[in-house]
This record gives sequence, structure tokens and C-alpha cells, in this order.
Amino acid sequence: MNTPAHVAATLSLTVLVGGGGYWAGTNDLGAQLGLSFSETALATPAASMAVPTGAIIYYRHPDGLPQFSATPKNAEDGRPFVAVHASEDVSFADTAAPKPVETETTMTSSATAPGAGKLLYYRNPMGLPDTSKVPKKDSMGMDYIPVYEGDQGDASTVKVSLGKLQRTGVKTATAEMASIVRKIEVPGTIALDERLVSVISMRTDSFVDDVANVTTGDRIRKGQSLFSFYSKDIATAASEYAAGRNDGRGNGEVGSALRLKNLGVPQEAIDTIARTRQVPASIGYVAPRDGVILERMATTGMMAKPGDVLFRIADISNVWVISGVPEYDLASVRGGAAVDVTVRSLPGRTFKGVVDLIYPDVDMQTRTTKVRIELPNPDGVLLANMYANVEIKAGAPNPVIAVPNSAVIDTGDRQVVFIDKGDGQFEPKDVTLGVRGENQTEITKGIAAGDKVVVAANFLLDAESNLNSALSAMTPEEAKP
Repeated sequence: MNTPAHVAATLSLTVLVGGGGYWAGTNDLGAQLGLSFSETALATPAASMAVPTGAIIYYRHPDGLPQFSATPKNAEDGRPFVAVHASEDVSFADTAAPKPVETETTMTSSATAPGAGKLLYYRNPMGLPDTSKVPKKDSMGMDYIPVYEGDQGDASTVKVSLGKLQRTGVKTATAEMASIVRKIEVPGTIALDERLVSVISMRTDSFVDDVANVTTGDRIRKGQSLFSFYSKDIATAASEYAAGRNDGRGNGEVGSALRLKNLGVPQEAIDTIARTRQVPASIGYVAPRDGVILERMATTGMMAKPGDVLFRIADISNVWVISGVPEYDLASVRGGAAVDVTVRSLPGRTFKGVVDLIYPDVDMQTRTTKVRIELPNPDGVLLANMYANVEIKAGAPNPVIAVPNSAVIDTGDRQVVFIDKGDGQFEPKDVTLGVRGENQTEITKGIAAGDKVVVAANFLLDAESNLNSALSAMTPEEAKP
């Protein structure tokens, strides 16, 4: 076949295929034959070239570079920018939803996002004071973030899409009324109960005749003999009491007994004189309580002056534990709080006590406050000056508004909690903290019971909130194009 005939045949075949494709596309031949949309598009290339519709929203670079313009513009080589119509713009709607028929009345411009206000501008994704009226990428290829009219109400409120919530791991919990309990562990020292220490001394000049076989450290019982003594003043008063002398008014015996008691004569000795009506050569002195002898100064034959200490006895059935609580934990400690005490020399045993007193001063060097704990010691195994480990059950016993500890962002200057407002919106709230427990923190001001608070990824929300606040604080010339 010669060349002219070959060219003519080729042109005829091209016209025939093109006409057939046009006829197939206009008569929906693909649907009649059961072909898919992609198969039909392949079979009818002319039908796949849809005509752009809608208003021109911006102009793009003819080579597809990330350069855009709101007005007609030429590239560096003189070629004009390509106009982008509303139907050609990127749609951020759910692709799984059925696409409505694009008519002039149902066409939605990309300047308005579903569920949001009017698109105002695009801001720099890194928070720089650079904005654009059209989609744009920064120097690292990151897309600029659209800013809608509804996003301008509260600059600190953060709005996050559902997909981003799942990727960042944002979790929430409900603020509730709860009793906050925490444990404060501090060291302590066993001490004697000052109220259970007795000092034995004479109130008049006396001679010690005999001292019992007891020494410092011995345990004694109430009523046990300690020593015997003779005193001239006591002997005179005892003689008057034994003789039953009176002053003519019938109360001399009572007065003599009171004088003996004021001179320090034990009640047991006074009862013996009243029963026998005889004055003993020496008077015995017995232990006033059960306890341990802390000090023995009495010796046989000594003369005791008024006020001289002869014995010092301590009852150890009840002891104290003195602990130093750090200053920042004082607000959590209250009188009557339960305490567990353990001692290394007594493994496996835990002693139960209560906070009896919080001392009214703070040590200038250690910045701690002494706390006195009252502890029963019935078997006497706890000894003075023993070291102890103290665990104080502190906190707020009454129900208070509490949130998980991870919900609070404490910057030092302020404490913030993010509230879940729904629909991906999170609002920061300044709060006032109370007692901080092991798992929960008391909120005294800022939120109410039932509020949903963010407990995970809240630092990311805080960064986004600070960014929004910084952008809103800019002047209109800086923040908006």
C-alpha cells in the first residue's frame, strides 16, 4: 500500500474509534454491558475528561510546583498560571460517603468545610507568623493548616479531628467526688511519754535508812518498796495523828493526816498509822506506778534535802514516736490520722498508732516539722531512742472533687486541666489544687464533678493551645493575610 493510502486508512480508523467511543459514552454503553466505572473510562477516554465547573478559587503553577496565587499570574518563563475551579480543589470530606450530584445549587466551595465556619486563611504549621489565602506548603513540604471562622471564638480552645485523636492517644476521665488518701513515709524515733514519768523526791529533810535492791533499768510494779526514811517533821505530825489530837473543834485528826500527806508521806503509810495508832521508826516509800527505773540517786544513810531526786520512774506501756515531716507535706497531715510503725529490730511486726500532735514550728535547717505519734506498747518491746519507719495515712478523709494525677499540668506558675467539650474540642481550665494523693489530686477551684478531663496526651494539647493563643495575640497584619 502506498503512503497516501496508508495515511488515509489511519485517519479513517481514528475517526471511527473516536466516534464509537463518543457514542458509547453518551449512550451509557458501559452500564449496559456491566462494565465498571474504570473500565468504562478506559473504553471511553473522551468521557473521562470532565469539564471543570464552579468558580475559580485560585491559580496554580503550570508545572504543578507548590506555588499558588489568588489572582492571575505568570510563571518565570512567561506561561500563565492554571486556573483551579471549585470542582478541582481538594476535598477533605469523607470519601466513603456518596458524592452528591454537582449542580450549581448543590456545589459547596472548598472555602467552607462541613461542620465549620467559612475558611478564612491558611496558617503556618510551625506557628510562624506567615499565612496564606490559598493552600500552600512550607519549606519542609508541610501543608499549611486551614483556619475557619468558627475557630476564632476562643483562642486557647483546641480542636482536634477524630483521626488525630486516635493517633495522638488522647484519653479522658471523669472528675468525681472521692476521698483522697496518700502515704507519707518518714523516719522516726521512739520516745517516752512525758506524762507517764514520775520523779520521787522528799519534801522535808529526811534520812534514808534503807534502799531496796533495785537499780537503773529494772522493771518495777506499782506498790513495790523502794526505800525507807526518817524525818523529824514527819515523826511529829505522825505522833499527833496517832494520838488523835484535835483543836477543840473535832477536826484535828483530819488536819494531821493532811499535814502528813503534804509532807510527802505515802497514803499507805498514813493508813497504817491510822490503823495501828503507832508511829513507825521509819516510813517506807513504795513505787507510785508500774514502769522502768530511769534513774536511782538514793543510797543508804544519805540525807535528802527537799527537792532532791531519789528515783525517776517511767511507765512504758504507752510511748511516743517523734517524726520530722517535710514542710510541703504538712497540709496533708491531720491530727488523729492513722499511722503504721515498723522497727528494724522487730521484723514482721507493725504497730498501730495515731497522730497526737503536730508541733507549731518548722526546723530552720531541715525544713521539717515534728509530729508526735502516740503508740501503745503493752508488752514493752519498744524502747526509748529506737529508730522507726513511720507511714502516715494522710489526705482528705471527706469526699472532694478529684481527678487523676496525670490530668494536671503543673508549670509552677499555673496549674491547668483540659476539659473535653465534645466534637474534638478541648478547653484549658486554670485550677487550684488541694491534697495530692497517690493516684488522684483534689481540685478546689476550676472544675466541677462530672467534667471530662484529659488524662493522656494533654501536653500535646497544651502546646497547641499555647500556639493558638500566640497566633491570636498577633496584630491583624501579622496573623491574617
